Amino acid sequence: MADIENRPSNFIRQIIDADLASGKHQAVQTRFPPEPNGYLHIGHAKSICLNFGIAVDYQGKCNLRFDDTNPEKENIDFVNSIQRDVQWLGFQWDGAVRYSSDYFDALYGYAVELINKGLAYVCFLNAEQMREYRGSLTQPGKHSPYRDTSPAENLALFEKMRAGGFQEGECSLRAKIDMASPFICMRDPVIYRIKHAHHHQTGDKWCIYPMYDFTHCISDALEGITHSLCTLEFQDNRRLYDWILDNITIACHPQQIEFSRLNLEYQVMSKRKLHTLVEGKHVSGWDDPRMPTIAGLRRRGYTPASLREFAKRIGITKQDNVIEMSALESCIREDLDANAPRAFAVIDPLKVTISNYPADSVEWLNVSNHPKDESKGTRQVPFGKTLWIDRADFREEANKHYKRMVTGGEVRLRGAYVIRADEVIKDEAGNIVELICSYDPETLGKNPADGRKVRGVIHWVEASQARVAEFRIYDRLFSVANPGAEDDFIQVINADSLVVKHGFVEPSLAQAPVELAYQFEREGYYCADNQDFSAERLVFNRTVALRDTFVDA
Repeated sequence: MADIENRPSNFIRQIIDADLASGKHQAVQTRFPPEPNGYLHIGHAKSICLNFGIAVDYQGKCNLRFDDTNPEKENIDFVNSIQRDVQWLGFQWDGAVRYSSDYFDALYGYAVELINKGLAYVCFLNAEQMREYRGSLTQPGKHSPYRDTSPAENLALFEKMRAGGFQEGECSLRAKIDMASPFICMRDPVIYRIKHAHHHQTGDKWCIYPMYDFTHCISDALEGITHSLCTLEFQDNRRLYDWILDNITIACHPQQIEFSRLNLEYQVMSKRKLHTLVEGKHVSGWDDPRMPTIAGLRRRGYTPASLREFAKRIGITKQDNVIEMSALESCIREDLDANAPRAFAVIDPLKVTISNYPADSVEWLNVSNHPKDESKGTRQVPFGKTLWIDRADFREEANKHYKRMVTGGEVRLRGAYVIRADEVIKDEAGNIVELICSYDPETLGKNPADGRKVRGVIHWVEASQARVAEFRIYDRLFSVANPGAEDDFIQVINADSLVVKHGFVEPSLAQAPVELAYQFEREGYYCADNQDFSAERLVFNRTVALRDTFVDA
């Protein structure tokens, strides 16, 4: 077991500690059981870090198991994306990837066992009738007219279901529990339904598929899971989880433990809503950098370390809460401030001509890759007669609090010389199109010899070697903190969640590795887009601004 002093603590780990100390378990076995019907989001990242983190810390094992009981909504693309996400976050499952469909034969056998015990029956109520018979939170349900069918007849009907003898929706297999239970999930829940659908793992072998609640607990037990960790919406379903395992012949009975799910400001976490965003083309896909999916966050430049740190900071509790977006953004800022290399990029370019610099001459200057970490070394950037600076770094007139370039004032170019703005050139409409400046050749790496005061430091890119680049400036996808509470969450999509600009970057960035985030000095953190970036087309996504500037409208 890992050093207890260095492990995080929460109520789940306290349960595990007690189970190991009492001898209830000799080792810990967890699982991460996603349904392959969409891409994983940051809430799943919290669960991944919990389940795999516990396995690592207790020297146990964690399975990756796909709960693939609904073939109409599942596909192999989702399966592959989930595996990529788990490994990208830094975790590795024990043994082979598992599927609930691996256990379909066993699950069928357990359903037969319940039928033979008089604890399951084939019901011919349709969906609307079943809702009517189920009752409500204040009224008990009514028994199905098929509830007392004999086990022998039920067994024959169930075999006919398996053989394709009924149409979809014509009948289902229900557990016989308690129609007066205060817990709706215990009122004779459906455990098998008919679906004439091709399955991505089992093909056309089955036309009946077990329900999630029936499948999940048995799959856990078959895999020897000790602690089955799930979110609070499954709290009531724990009674069904235990009832099924108590009423079949199976050696293992895992303990289900619930914790609060992740709710994040300015995002939706419902898979149904995420599907709506993708299918309605409100975003470019599951990996759109504005999405809360792990794939979207990765494309935006978030790092595995930042998401693991986020999961650690928010912790594991039973209390539902909403996490501020700034908490996530602070994790990536801290990671990138320490680790991201620096580079020069001009997003809103203004031309600068240095009048006293030799024409057709370019010199290469050594610039630090990271001002706080000398081990990251230096790089060479070109300097010449024509430069690009950011338009916001110049004003014709400004007070003393403005620390950038003004007419007649001097600034230092980061890693280069001190320059002075001597002349402003405008177009016919009065827009500034160029600055004529002069430079002091004695100020490379040192202050002016005569003690002249320099207003500030600005970034720049030399024009002849610069590369044209597209900058995708991402912000929060929604304009309100709780979009899921809106009558139509689509109506509160932030119109400025993506702004595209074109400018210039230093030439070294033509070979930028995809997903590696840089700090574009004084602009923000950006990474090369993992879909559209190439040496011929430089596309950079903003990961996060240098500081939180979002204003709730």
